[in-house]
Amino acid sequence: MKQSQSSNLNNEGLALLRMKEKVVRDSLGGLSSWNGEYGVIDPCSWSGVECSYGNVVTFILRNNSFYGDIPKEILQLKELEVLDLGYNNFSGSFPSDNLNSNPSLTILLLDKNDYLANLSPEEYNLKMISEVHVHEKHVLADLVSVLVSVVAFVCFRSSKVVTVKPWTTGLSGQLQKAFITGVPRLERAELDAACADFSNIIGSLPDGTVYKGTLSSGVEIAVVSSAVTSSQKWSKNMEAQFGKKIEALWRVNHKNFVNLIGYCEENKPFTRMMVFEYAPNGTLFEHLHIRELEQLDWSMRMRIAMGIAYCLEHLHQLKPPISHRNLLSSSIYLTEDYAAKLSDLSFWNDTVSTKKGSEAKHLLETTSAYIKGNVYSFGVMLFELITGRIPYAVGNGFQVDWAAEYINVQPLRELVDISLITLKAKEIEKWCQVINNCVNPDPEKRPTMREVTNKLKEITAMGPDGATPKSSTLWWAELEIMSNDLS
Repeated sequence: MKQSQSSNLNNEGLALLRMKEKVVRDSLGGLSSWNGEYGVIDPCSWSGVECSYGNVVTFILRNNSFYGDIPKEILQLKELEVLDLGYNNFSGSFPSDNLNSNPSLTILLLDKNDYLANLSPEEYNLKMISEVHVHEKHVLADLVSVLVSVVAFVCFRSSKVVTVKPWTTGLSGQLQKAFITGVPRLERAELDAACADFSNIIGSLPDGTVYKGTLSSGVEIAVVSSAVTSSQKWSKNMEAQFGKKIEALWRVNHKNFVNLIGYCEENKPFTRMMVFEYAPNGTLFEHLHIRELEQLDWSMRMRIAMGIAYCLEHLHQLKPPISHRNLLSSSIYLTEDYAAKLSDLSFWNDTVSTKKGSEAKHLLETTSAYIKGNVYSFGVMLFELITGRIPYAVGNGFQVDWAAEYINVQPLRELVDISLITLKAKEIEKWCQVINNCVNPDPEKRPTMREVTNKLKEITAMGPDGATPKSSTLWWAELEIMSNDLS
């Protein structure tokens, strides 16, 4: 099996496979997906791996209790930007000699690997590393783990997007069908033309590939295609979940959300795709933590926070409610005028089921927990917006009281991102109080997103219109026109 798998991998995949070989104990099964999910041997779909154009850009295996050595091949991944192996039990010497040959690496996390030798940053030339954490005692915590599935970190990277030919047809005809039969069903041939024969790959997800396309009107779109390419490997359950996902995304319909435009479902060739709006200005994570990108001033950050808040409130008020299962700064896209757009590009549905009985009760309770988790994650994101720092996971469990403790022991001025020099102490206090409420260790004591939004509206005096994109895409314009015509 190993030989067969290796023969189908490129150099990037072989480097990752070398990492798996070096792990001598994987008690939590963190590498169990590294065998070709759905029969497809694609390293970019493996757990902890995110790619751009087939190259690994983030590699995160934090908090897996691994035992073994760290191979030098990992530092030979030329496009690698984030390497996080913290909170494991790796031993031996870290291959620091390879750091200087990897100029793309900007974040290196090796904290809580007590058996690793020669880790002192002063001993090695780590100037290109923007953040190095070695046995750090006070690491900020996130709800789940550091940058889990950093989808947006690799999707929609405008600096690497090639020119594509416009779509030969517009979207108006499909929109007319949408209000009669439901979600627009688009043809593969049309999407093929829009995405230049599906050559314009801009991202990779655990369950699919992301392409960029352009409509004849000039409006840009993102097309997410399932990793499954055969009907034999597409189960009835997958088909049902795909349908539920489409229905759920279509219900969202909010200007601070990366909205679904349509889907494609064909069997020759086998095709399951979702078509989304395209936000061209990168992600919130990138603008906060990558120095080369334009920095966000305080007014921009407030507007982004309000857009996220209004969208989350909308999701939670839907019937049934929708929770966001991976709410991170990397899942927030920015429009040309820096308005926030929440994204959910994964194929599988996370909404409440309509099943009856005790199972339905359990699902409702689970979704309620996720909604409370959204409030917590929003507090984490507010902290990230104010401080400009990346939140990290610590320990083997959830540590949800980190923000309150950190805010209470640090002088307010020392909390703030150095680029936000005009921010007043009283304003910082107001935002910190909101953060404290959102990250309350007791989920039952956290406010609802409606309460959070109302409080932030008092602070910023910004309504929903102020937080939405100023220039609507033709998709939104056509949608509103059609809605008015049918009302």
